[in-house]
This record gives sequence, C-alpha cells and structure tokens, in this order.
Amino acid sequence: MELTYQVDRDHAGCCVRQAARGPMHLSEKLWRKIKWNGTITVNGSPVSSPSHRLEAGDRLVFQWEETAAVIPVHLPLAILYEDEDLLAVDKPAGMLIHPTWSGARDTLAQAVGGYFRQSGQKCGIHPLYRLDRDTTGLLLVAKSAFAKHALTRSHQEIYREYLAVCEGDLAEPRGRIHLPIGRVAEGVDRWMVREDGRPAVTDYEILADRGDHTVLKIHLLTGRTHQIRVHFAHKGHPLVGDPVYGTRDPRIARQALHAWTVRFCHPRTGEEVFLTAPVPEDMRGLAGSRVCTAFLPQNML
Repeated sequence: MELTYQVDRDHAGCCVRQAARGPMHLSEKLWRKIKWNGTITVNGSPVSSPSHRLEAGDRLVFQWEETAAVIPVHLPLAILYEDEDLLAVDKPAGMLIHPTWSGARDTLAQAVGGYFRQSGQKCGIHPLYRLDRDTTGLLLVAKSAFAKHALTRSHQEIYREYLAVCEGDLAEPRGRIHLPIGRVAEGVDRWMVREDGRPAVTDYEILADRGDHTVLKIHLLTGRTHQIRVHFAHKGHPLVGDPVYGTRDPRIARQALHAWTVRFCHPRTGEEVFLTAPVPEDMRGLAGSRVCTAFLPQNML
C-alpha cells in the first residue's frame, strides 16, 4: 500500500513522525509497522530517520505491505464499490463475516480474500462493522490499516441506515430507543435490555404501516451486538421472522433486517461517498416495491 502527503506551510518544519501521526492520521500501530518494515521517501529519496525535518512542498511517501490472516476461498461476491482503499460488498443471508473455527471455508472475509488473490491485489481485510449471519446488505471493508483507522475512530465516522420490518404497529412515526444492552448470561450469545448493560441508542422512522407489520428505516448511534433486534423485541415489536428474539414467520426465513445505505468521508480524498445495497427479494414482499426504491438515487431505480 502507498500513502502520499504533500507538506503544506502549516506543517513545514515538522518531522516525519509528526506528519504521520498528524496530518496523515496514521495509527501508532501502522506508523510502527511502516517505520520498521516499510519504506519512507521524501522527494523520491529514502529516509531512515523519523526525526527527518520536512519543508513546505516536500512529497512524503509511505509504502508498506498489507497481509490478511484468512484462507482465501473463491466464492460468489457481489461487489457494490471498490477503490484502492475500500471494498463494499452486498452480504447475503447465511454468511458469517469472520471464520469462527479453523476449518471454516465459507465466510465473507475468506470470499474477499479469494477475490483479492484472483485479482492480484495484496490487501488487508478489515471489515469496518459487524452484520449478523442472517442480516443482509452493505458491508464496507478497508483494504489497509490506514483506511480502517480513519473510518473507525468513532462510531459516527460512517453513517449507516438499515431497512427493517417489525411486528405490529408503532405508536409514533419516528422515535429514539435509548436503552442499555448486555448479555442475558455470561457466555451466552443472546442479549437483552438491562440496567447494567452498555449504552445503546437506536433512531427509527416508519416508512410504511402494513397492519400486522411495520416497515422501518433505522439509524444506529451505537454499535452493540444485536442492537436493533434487542431494542425492538424489548418494545414488544420484534423483527418479523427473528428466531431468537421473536418468532419464525413463513414469509421470510430469517430476521427482516437489511444494511441499506452508508455515507462517509473518504479517508484519502475527503470526498463524501454514498453507497446503497439493493433490498433482497425476501424483504421486498414485506416492505413493498415503493418503499424499497423510495430512498435510492435515480440511477439505482
């Protein structure tokens, strides 16, 4: 991977390390990796000392090698967006993001690894947030520690919206659920609202009322495990088809939850990027075609 910085007047006189941790926004871990195992040049000439002073107009370049500790597997992969720093994929239902045992061969991280190997890319694999096994939709993957650090410094770096369908009618057209979430019991992969849990905040807006179910647009202000599913189940409106926090439903073989859109400032260019994942067929029947296309850009209709 390569990262370039043209030294401006405000940072003239700073050293290489200060530039790395300041205007280039590198994490301490990545900076150490570049310092010991990468290449640093200033105006094309190698620099070995992190104390080397920079002048306005200098071209500082860092180069390093990214690796991924997964077994690459060639699996179908729906790519929504790609550049030198990021990959956005449309995750299907039934796929884990990371291997949970040494013999796993069907996770999204391994599929990304297979794609990188096939396309000749030497990249890291850094999923920037979690999606449950049966939650579909847009997953953003950083190709380097640089992009990962830039987009995970806080939860608010990436603005995410979900499409969900819950049981019953909600009283208010929009609202905020601010209730702490913790494990049901130690070692159990099931969660609940509890006073000693971690803070969790969920915003929602009703897109359509279907009588026995409600179609929602949801934004998470925190990123707790199963947050949307737990919050709406606690309110008496579990997601349709949720086998853990609600009941199974013949209309859909999983919880009706889809990672719909993301919006963020690109870590390299600073430009705003908006991405969306098409609503899968099993949720289109519940949400309705009008809802599924109402918030998409015109070129996606």
